[in-house]
This record gives sequence, structure tokens and C-alpha cells, in this order.
Amino acid sequence: MGYDLERFVGYVNEGLLCCFCRDVLEDPLQAPCEHAFCSSCIHGWLIHHNSCPEDRLPLNITQIRPLFRYMRNDLARLQVRCLFQPQGCEVICTLESIHRHEQQCDYALLNCSNAGCPVQVLRRSLEAHLCVCEYSSRICASGCGYTVLSTEEAQHNCVSELRAELDMLRAELDCKVEEARHEMESRLDSQRRHMVQKESLLRSEVDELKGQLSRVMSEVRVLLGAERARRQELERAELEKAEILELLKKEGLRPATPSEPATTTAEGPKKSSPRNLALDCIKRKNREVTVI
Repeated sequence: MGYDLERFVGYVNEGLLCCFCRDVLEDPLQAPCEHAFCSSCIHGWLIHHNSCPEDRLPLNITQIRPLFRYMRNDLARLQVRCLFQPQGCEVICTLESIHRHEQQCDYALLNCSNAGCPVQVLRRSLEAHLCVCEYSSRICASGCGYTVLSTEEAQHNCVSELRAELDMLRAELDCKVEEARHEMESRLDSQRRHMVQKESLLRSEVDELKGQLSRVMSEVRVLLGAERARRQELERAELEKAEILELLKKEGLRPATPSEPATTTAEGPKKSSPRNLALDCIKRKNREVTVI
């Protein structure tokens, strides 16, 4: 919305009025058809329409342009009364400086700065009001540190206030301790479950390793027994061989060499001699040891 026409002193050119609200232009914009509008007016119109509100020509937001410079200059030089004239301000100034004046005007209505106070006073009277406002507060003079309202100063009791605060803090502390306890119990339960699962897994792995170790030990015992039997057989064969060789030495015989041909007669092979028997026995023992 624009500025109320009644606030202006003297004649206001028709071209400086908004074509939509018919007030003096505020934050003016211009359509390609050269109709001027307040910024809030034309933006609100174009949300639901796509034409100029004055001549209904096609119009969209991208076609809006700032007002001509000479029109902006004419607008800035208009004389306007202060917004707070009903409160007693008699200042009249140009439109371009009215905002700066109204931000500092002594007749501006302000809310009391004390929390809870519903009173509105003039800026020039605010300081005097704060001195007598019943919602004003100050630090307790007894040293408790509380901020006390003027209306409650007579009923203020430092001991009871401090005791109430202490009870509140104790309740908050108990609540936090209880929350921490529940959280720790939850964490411990979670860790306990994890440890039980881990222990079960380790037990199964240990049992599996024990089974593998048992199988390996059984295999080792079998191999050791076979090795022991093989060694015993070798020792036995060596012992028998030594006995036979000793026997041969006593009888003055020696083992036959491969170069000695076998002797036969026309009647056939001769009868086995003691030397041949000993050699056959040694060969047989050697074959048995090799097989083992």
C-alpha cells in the first residue's frame, strides 16, 4: 500500500499516485505501458493475474521496471506530515527524509521494555515511565542474586527462593543421574551379550582345534608305531645277518661273488651246501626288510 494522500501538504501530481490503491507511490515500479504502481500492490496483483490492472494489457513480473528518474525526483520532493502527527508531532519534511525522522521521532509510540508490561508510551516519556513501571525489576539487595519485580519486592524471601532453586537443581541432578545409570546399564548389557557370544564362538573354535589335535596325535602314534616296528625288524635282520656271517667265519666259508659261475654236473645241480643255505637265508631276510 502507498502513502495516505491526506498526509501530504500541497498538490500531488496524478502521475505520482498508484493506479491500483490510488495512494501516493511507495517503492514505485512501472509497467511497459507506463502505468505506475506500489511495489507491494503490483506484486500482489501479478500472483493471480497476468495483465496490467489498469488497461488489462499482458504483463508479467519480468517486465516490471523502476519508475522514471524524473518521477522519482518529483516524488522525493513531496512534503509530507509525520506519521505520529496524531500524538502531537508537527514536523513536515520531504518524502525522502520522512523515514529517518520517524525512526527518531519523540512522539513515536513504543512498548515498555519491561517484560510483561502492556503499556505503550511516547519515546519522549519512556524514561519517566520506566522509573515508575510496576514491571520494572532489579537485583535483590540482600545478596541472593535474584532479579525481583517492584511489585514482588515486599514478598521476596531470599531463603525460600534459594531453597526452591536448590530443590529444582537437586531434582534435575537426580534425573540426570538416573538417565546416566540407565545408559550405563544398557551399555553393560550390550557388552555382556557381546562377550557371551564371543565366548561361545571361542569355545567352538577351541573344541574344533582339540578335535584336530586329537586326530593328528592319533596319526602320529600310528606312524611312530610303524617306525618302531620297522626299526625293530631292521635290528633283528642285522642281528641275524651278523650271526650268519659269524657262523660262516667259524666254518671257513665266504659268501659267493657274482663272478663265480654256478657248477653243475651231468646228473643235474649239486646238493645245496651250507654256504649256499646261509646266502639264501641272508637274501630272504634282506627282501623281508625291504618289503617292510
